[in-house]
Amino acid sequence: MPEMRFVVRWPDDTVTRCYSPSLVVRDYLEAGRSYPLAIFMSLSATALNIGSERVREKYGFACSAAMDQLQILQDTAMRFADADDPQVLVEAFEP
Repeated sequence: MPEMRFVVRWPDDTVTRCYSPSLVVRDYLEAGRSYPLAIFMSLSATALNIGSERVREKYGFACSAAMDQLQILQDTAMRFADADDPQVLVEAFEP
């Protein structure tokens, strides 16, 4: 299964290198584009859940690394819950 990483920059300029068990994340996010926080989280959750399900279909179990990554994104996003129009930049995709 082709895994990949994607790099995001949060509203406070911190950077997170994220894991996806599938290239499906490229169907939902675009490198070089900023997203409102809620939209970024929704798209990321969809992509990571699809990736996890693809692992389940192939190996018989969900991808815990994808779910761990989603939890990290959710925890980080909470820091900006009260910010005015927080944006998340998808900086790059890495193989």
